[in-house]
Formats: sequence, structure tokens, C-alpha cells
Amino acid sequence: MTVGPQRIVIVGGGTAGWMSAAALARLLPSRVSLQLIESEQIGTVGVGEATIPHIRYFNALLGIDEREFIHATQATYKLAIEFVGWGRETSRYLHPFSAFGGDIDGIDFHHYWLRTRDEWPELNLDAFSLAAQAARLGRFAPPPEHSEFGYGYAFHLDASRYAGYLRAYAEQRGVTRTEGRIQSVIPRESDGGVAALTLESGERIEGDLFIDCSGFRSLLLGQTLGVPFNSWKHWLPCDRAVAIASGALSEPPSFTRSTATTTGWQWRIPLQERTGNGQVYDSRSISDDEACAQLIGSLNGAPQSDPNLIRFEAGARARSWDKNVIAIGLSSGFLEPLESTSIYLIQMAVFKLVEFFHNSKSGAVGREAFNRWMSLEYERVRDFIILHYHLNQREDSEFWQDCAHMSVPEGLQRKIALFKESATIEFYDQGLFAPPSWLAVYLGQGLNPEAIDPRVAQQPVASLKGPLEQLANHLNRTAQALPLHREVLARGGVAPSAAAPMSLYGGRYG
Repeated sequence: MTVGPQRIVIVGGGTAGWMSAAALARLLPSRVSLQLIESEQIGTVGVGEATIPHIRYFNALLGIDEREFIHATQATYKLAIEFVGWGRETSRYLHPFSAFGGDIDGIDFHHYWLRTRDEWPELNLDAFSLAAQAARLGRFAPPPEHSEFGYGYAFHLDASRYAGYLRAYAEQRGVTRTEGRIQSVIPRESDGGVAALTLESGERIEGDLFIDCSGFRSLLLGQTLGVPFNSWKHWLPCDRAVAIASGALSEPPSFTRSTATTTGWQWRIPLQERTGNGQVYDSRSISDDEACAQLIGSLNGAPQSDPNLIRFEAGARARSWDKNVIAIGLSSGFLEPLESTSIYLIQMAVFKLVEFFHNSKSGAVGREAFNRWMSLEYERVRDFIILHYHLNQREDSEFWQDCAHMSVPEGLQRKIALFKESATIEFYDQGLFAPPSWLAVYLGQGLNPEAIDPRVAQQPVASLKGPLEQLANHLNRTAQALPLHREVLARGGVAPSAAAPMSLYGGRYG
């Protein structure tokens, strides 16, 4: 790849296609031509979408004004994900976009909290996260720059509006959109890659590099090049989702809610004009009609849309980049939206493509590095989602008992065993979720360590209670002083107070 591809063709629109087009138009040299092919006859999966803080970095890199983005996508703010019924049927915890407390004398804060928990059970871990406190109180403000207890924030957005917004952005910067359905794929004689596409209209579109954003069909990478799909259904058994919109909430929470059911879980995503609802389930345990009825029965108000049934299988292609085809989004892999990671995985693929486009002198070396990176990204997210299912303590259905007793990937089993033995959280060099996230799920779902750091274990609880109580009260007062989330939205949002870091936790842990 000495000069690099001059003609890039993107197959498919939706969030993946238009995120790719917008970012490449902004970040690649102007000599590169970008063409996107999509058909209005082919629907997209797009529903109400929950995101994680990395989307702010993506938007900022493209020069998108945050308040303009909020208006265009009818977005609300997001500080955390709430998990209801994931440990036991009555359990409830938050996974906030922040760390808990702060290290003391070089020792992770949670060891101190665990030391006091038995004698002070009324103060839960959420009390030591400003993001969690604000989310519980229905409040929001961007974190101040250089805050000792900083946090990240993200958005709940309308995925179709976001795709439309990025389409306008991309077309203004020279991306050509072609309406049409692909009739055939013409192979490249040199290596079996893709030389051109033929549309039903008869138009032939040639390219040097093809980006497959065709969704679950994986038209180029899967169907044409035959790159195999590695299924993770044995770890993640849910294979259906049904989505329904309902009315907007008068007090939209600044968090996504995930509520466990007997056969999977339900999501609730608050937007400004409506609420996105969905049920993810194992079709072997419940019928589509039963799942739909169960979801409708849980809505806060009447349905405002027909049910949208989505069939899927958890897993990923063996390679995301093969020959001159790169799959981004659902054509590369799928993981259920439990931790709101779909847009993040699209974003990382686009960023890595840009990086290798500029730096790689050998197409083969660049492809191999890209594939290693993306495989690891998918596997790290996969393991974190498996963790939620595996750590459940529910006894109300065979579905949950099977998840609790299943074998899990070796690396995940090692992480679980290490925390259970000593409250130590193994740190991954690469991957989205750092120790604060693992801690939230470990403790939120009832994985109690057998021991803590011996330096903390020998300290009297009485000597720790005062400082911890002062910290919790300080964070609560700070959260109480923030404006209500609905008031911030009524003002059209608020300008961020600091640059958007490429971090889940507002800068900490990178």
C-alpha cells in the first residue's frame, strides 16, 4: 500500500456506512474518492441507540458541535447503565462512566470499601461515584476540567437521525451517494478480491478498496469472499430482539436501563421525543409473540410503533479485512447491546483503518495488524458481556441457571477467579473496559472476594469509616448541586467544559 487506494466504495448506509463515510471524508487525503451505495428499499436495524463516551471523541474529531448534534438526533445525556435483576431478581446496580473513589496510598479504593462493608452495609459502592450519584438523582452537567472525581458521559440518540446527520456531513465533504441495489459482485483477477459491483440499474462501480457495511448479510466479506463466521452462541444464547417505541418520559433518566427477564433482558433508552424499548431473548425459551407481549406489558405508556423483530447470532467474522474488503459494523460481527458497544466498535474500525491507511507500506502487514486489533476488541467486549450472564444468581428459570453453570473463555475465568480470591482486577493492555467497569459488575452481581489487600485488612473499620463517609457526603452534595437532566435538555443541552477524551471514564485509565 505504497500510495494507498484512490477509490473507496462503501456498501450500505445506516450508522456504520455513514459513520465510515463521514470520518474518511474528514480524515483521509482529498485525492481519495469516496462513494457510498445504499438502497432505500433495504431497511437498517437502526433503533433508539445508547452510546458510550467515545462517541464524543468521534464527533469532536469531525468538528461536530455537541449542542447541534443533540438537537439533530433528539439525544439525551447518559452517565451510566442501570442493571435490574441481573444478580438476584431483586438486585439493582449502576455501571457508571467513572471510577469509584480514588486510590489511597497506592491501594485501589474498593479494598477500603470492602473492609467497611459488613459493618456499614447501608453505604453502597455507587455512593463513591459522582456519575452514579448524579444519575440516581436525575441530574447532569459536563464534568469540570481537571476534576479529582471526573467522569465520562455519552448519549441516547435516534440512530436513524444520526445516520442522516452524518450523511449530510459526508455529502458536503465530497462523498458521492448512489441509490441502488447490488446485483452482482465482480471478482478481481489478481487475488480474488472485489474489482467492481454491478447495480440492478446496470451501472458498474469500480473501486480499489471496498468497505462492507451491508449489515448482517455481510454481502462482500461473508457472502462473496467466504470469510467464516465464528459463532459465540454457546456463551451468548440470546438470538432475537424485538423493539418498540413508546412516549417520552417526563423525567428522562441520565442512564440506560437493562432489566433481566426469565429468558433474557429488556432495554429502555430515553430520547427527547420518545422512549426506545426492546427485549433480547433466547428463542428456544420463549416465542416471538410471547416476547412481544411481555415487552408491551412492561412499557411506560402505549406503544407508538409496530414491533420490529430482529434475528441475530452473537459472533464475529474470522477476519474483518480480507483482500481489498473491510467489514465494519454488523457485517463484521454482532454483540448484543447490553453495554452499548455497537457504535464504539464501528468507530474503532474506522480509526484503525485511517491509521493503517496512513502508516502501512505493506497491504498484508496492515491487514494482519487490523485483524488482530479488531478481533481483540470484539473478544474483550464479548467477555465482558458474558460476565453479566455468568455471574447471575437467579433461580427462576433454566435459562439463567444454564448461564451460571456454563464454561466461559479461559481468560474470563482467570479474571473472575483472581477477583474472587483477592479482590484483584486484572488489567488488560487493550480493550474497552478497565477495572472500574469490572468492579461494578463483580460487586453489583454478588461476586464477593474471599480476601482483600492485607494492608487494608489489618486497619480498624472505625478508622476508615469517617474518611469514607466524608467522601460520600461530598460527592452527594456535589451531585445535588447539578442541574436536573430535563432542565439541561430543555435549554438545548450544554456546551462541554473540556475536550472529549478517548476514555470511558472521563480521561482516567486512557
